[in-house]
Amino acid sequence: MKVAIIGRSEILYEAAELLLKEDYKIPLIISSREAPEYTKKAKDFENLAKRIKADYYYISRIEGKKIKEKIKKSNCEIALSMNYSNIISQEVIELFPLGILNAHAGDLPRYKGNACQAWAILNGEKKIAVCIHSMIGGEIDSGSIIDRKYLSINHNTKVTECWEWLRKKIPSMFLNSSKKLKKNPNYFLQKQSKKPKDTLRCYPRVPEDGKIDWNKSNIDILRLINGSNKPYSGAYTFFNKKKLIIWDAELINDSENYLSEVGQVTNIEKDGGVVVVTGKGKIKINKVEYSRKVCKPKKIIKSIRNRLC
Repeated sequence: MKVAIIGRSEILYEAAELLLKEDYKIPLIISSREAPEYTKKAKDFENLAKRIKADYYYISRIEGKKIKEKIKKSNCEIALSMNYSNIISQEVIELFPLGILNAHAGDLPRYKGNACQAWAILNGEKKIAVCIHSMIGGEIDSGSIIDRKYLSINHNTKVTECWEWLRKKIPSMFLNSSKKLKKNPNYFLQKQSKKPKDTLRCYPRVPEDGKIDWNKSNIDILRLINGSNKPYSGAYTFFNKKKLIIWDAELINDSENYLSEVGQVTNIEKDGGVVVVTGKGKIKINKVEYSRKVCKPKKIIKSIRNRLC
């Protein structure tokens, strides 16, 4: 079976490697500029194409006669796509007899769009999903679902764990979904609802969204810390006018009655953690990054007269 690879990220790269091990042919790879969190860059896709003697294109949009002719000549039956930089047209999708499969880390038809795992954590969801679906040209995360898997989450789940889970699941899901369509081009697990009440559009998050508002509750702040975690840039506050990134924290409940402004440090723990007051309850910070050094917060914050802002 001949397959085209369209998109970015280490997960898509690993999916391509799995297909090659299964004796699939990849005559065409299309990629574009990587996001900051990706460990596999466009250059890695280019080097893969050179190694397997595939045609390679570094383009942000699949349009124009030349690239469409290359797709036709590749004789690929299907394309696998993930995190491509732009919406793909129906004209391009129809160049592949079995269409284009997209891997989407959201529980379709809800959680369409960007940063869905982070939004799910922030929204207090109890699970996230990854879906392999057939693409519809000009639309975002639409089309019949071919495969879906779930991961249970809670307020302690870091987006890092979600990303690692996706990395384990998506390559084999791509492989199995392409096999199902090869056997039956009309196969689907579920048709997506297009009713507005069933959908939820997620828009991109930027590093500035990680700024902590200490007026919020401890659970909301913990969700922000976990939803902004690696591979993203982290949730942050300021200490002595310098950015302090918080990489690990937990809820803490004590019986103390207190009066305090939010952001106040109330205790420096023996294990190096620091307890801070929020708009509702307290949170214990366990690991921070300050002036490019990752350490226990006790190394930075040394007094209960300190306050984060």
